[in-house]
Amino acid sequence: MLLMDNAIITPPSFLITAMSVLSLVLLIFLGCSEIMGKHLKYSKFWNVNNSGKSAMAQIKLSSRTGMLILYIPAFLAGLASFWIFPRQDLRFLMLTSALTFHFFKRNFEVLFIHKYSGGVILDSAILIGTFYFSITATMIYFQHLSEGLPEPRIDLKYVGMIVFLLGISGNLYHHYLLSKMRNDGEKQYKIPKGGLFDKVACPHYLFEIITFWGIFLISQNLYALFCALGISFYLMGRSYATRKWYLSKFDIFPQDVKAVFPYVF
Repeated sequence: MLLMDNAIITPPSFLITAMSVLSLVLLIFLGCSEIMGKHLKYSKFWNVNNSGKSAMAQIKLSSRTGMLILYIPAFLAGLASFWIFPRQDLRFLMLTSALTFHFFKRNFEVLFIHKYSGGVILDSAILIGTFYFSITATMIYFQHLSEGLPEPRIDLKYVGMIVFLLGISGNLYHHYLLSKMRNDGEKQYKIPKGGLFDKVACPHYLFEIITFWGIFLISQNLYALFCALGISFYLMGRSYATRKWYLSKFDIFPQDVKAVFPYVF
């Protein structure tokens, strides 16, 4: 608790506490839903648990369009923050820059790196896009409310930037490896190779988790902490479901490959 007091800067606000807890609970729920087979419908899971008339009633988008809906609103929220809050201290500037660059990178990957075989169901795209937008805007606003408060005695923003850059670089690298698995026009899924794919099914999710922990360390704000925890739970659930999917589709998928954390889970 003393470490938390020394490392967290959060203004006394019921709204911040309520939003932090709400975001954490929602993400834990989504992570548990992934483990139980109730997936958000994008990538390889877009048509899971859908059949017949109910599937036909849903609106399916192309993967590229759906993924842009996921990430463009959050990118615009980060970009707008430089205009809305022009007078920023260094921690605020580092946080908004990290969030904006993170979602810029995501949109860049959607347009120029990813290769697609499935699709995205519209309601899942709207849900995820709304969530990414809301956590980005809320994190930036709560950081704005924290400006002027005493700095934490344990200053982690520079460590956070290093962790963030490690996470975003590892995520980009493993997305690149995934894109190289298919030739142009190929649709079938394959067992990923290279990088940490020999250790875990979803190293791109591992580095996404690292990215958001880097963002928390830059911010040192309660809301950013709960977002990092919640996203970790959700991506652990998504990774578990992905590993299970690989095992069901490929008899030769290595049993010793974990879901997201090498040798552990």
